[in-house]
Amino acid sequence: MSRGVLRCEGLSPVIPRAPEPREGTRGIYRPVLRLSLRLGRRLGSSLALALLGLGMTRPPLAAQLAVKADTLYTMAGAPIPNGVVLVGPDGKVQQVGPAAAVRIPRGTRTLVARIVTPGLIDARSVVGLAGALNLPSDQDQLETSDPIQPELRAVDAYDAQERLVAWLRTFGVTTIHTGHGPGALMSGQTMVVKTRGNTVAEALVDSATMVAMTLGPTVGQRFKSPGTRSKGVAMLRAVFLKAKDYARKQADPDSTKRPARDLKLETVAQVLDGRLAALITAQDISEIEDALRLQREFGFRLVLDGASESYMLIDELRRAGVPVILHPTMIRNTGEARSASLETAARLHEAGITVALQSGYEGYVPKTRVVLFEAAMAAANGLSREAALATITIDAARIIGQDRRVGSLEAGKDGDLVLFDGDPFEYTSHVCTVVIEGKVVTEGCR
Repeated sequence: MSRGVLRCEGLSPVIPRAPEPREGTRGIYRPVLRLSLRLGRRLGSSLALALLGLGMTRPPLAAQLAVKADTLYTMAGAPIPNGVVLVGPDGKVQQVGPAAAVRIPRGTRTLVARIVTPGLIDARSVVGLAGALNLPSDQDQLETSDPIQPELRAVDAYDAQERLVAWLRTFGVTTIHTGHGPGALMSGQTMVVKTRGNTVAEALVDSATMVAMTLGPTVGQRFKSPGTRSKGVAMLRAVFLKAKDYARKQADPDSTKRPARDLKLETVAQVLDGRLAALITAQDISEIEDALRLQREFGFRLVLDGASESYMLIDELRRAGVPVILHPTMIRNTGEARSASLETAARLHEAGITVALQSGYEGYVPKTRVVLFEAAMAAANGLSREAALATITIDAARIIGQDRRVGSLEAGKDGDLVLFDGDPFEYTSHVCTVVIEGKVVTEGCR
């Protein structure tokens, strides 16, 4: 196959009604009927009717889309040479396997590529809240009126038609964990969306996933208080204690004794009871240690964000079982990220720590990085190719709590696929087709 060219075989998908038995098959049903009637006299009518039903089961619906790959990375096992993925009319994966074992129904639209992977996942972004124009009107990722605002919901600000969403999709990103960015002690809630649809309702996967928090001097640069790390941690501890007391009072059997609803404390209580994870941006050693102390004290689910010096605390992170959404591999080594390393992803992975990569937040146009490129750099600096791919597919899905739906190509999961004309991590390769839930949303090698 020539580079940059995808072959399309077959016709557009048509979902046929299940056919009635054809003339040549009627002879099959008559013996089944006679056998069922004989057995009915001996075994009872219920079993006989069950046997009759088995004999007359109608064929399954045709697939909506078939994708063939010279190499298929399912991220649920070893790569499959000459692999095939069938996606059903419901947008879910029906079957995955080598071409010799997967029958493509007649008339199914078929795409062919050199390399096929699951849809890529950006595990930490502000896209959809932060727009490409970099104007006040399209920058909703950080509210600076109060350093603690966990009640702010990303779903209320997400713009599904933001041009950056479509731009990321052309690079194979089909799912993003986005929302309020770093810079406040509690900046707000995050969400998970697909990179398609014209409204938030069409894109939505999960409306409330984590509460974004930040430790370190970047908070003091935007707010009068806290001015120091210790003050910031003290303020967080205070709000956790208030939320704990609020939740206890709200559980009082006597409704007259329950306090008035408080959105801030209600959200923090959901962090404490595990319904929402705490996504804490902590870059240097002292901030990471602060995050681990808070987690031990209050018992919430912790996901570290950024963590540029995490390679210096590998044993502590491994003991705590804390996953890391690592900074972009090519982050600029300035400020709190002065000690960032290109090899951090490899070192964390080697230690058995679950790692995902992210586009993060950028203060300049075009306001976002591309995780495909960040993973390629990680692969060039110690990660194996499959491990690097995992940081933007299945491991990212696990960290954001969506691994039952996305991140790998398995029966029952969303039919999200990316078709490449070469090695995904090679500079000369291109994303040629992107499929989300069985629908082709991007075509043409980029």
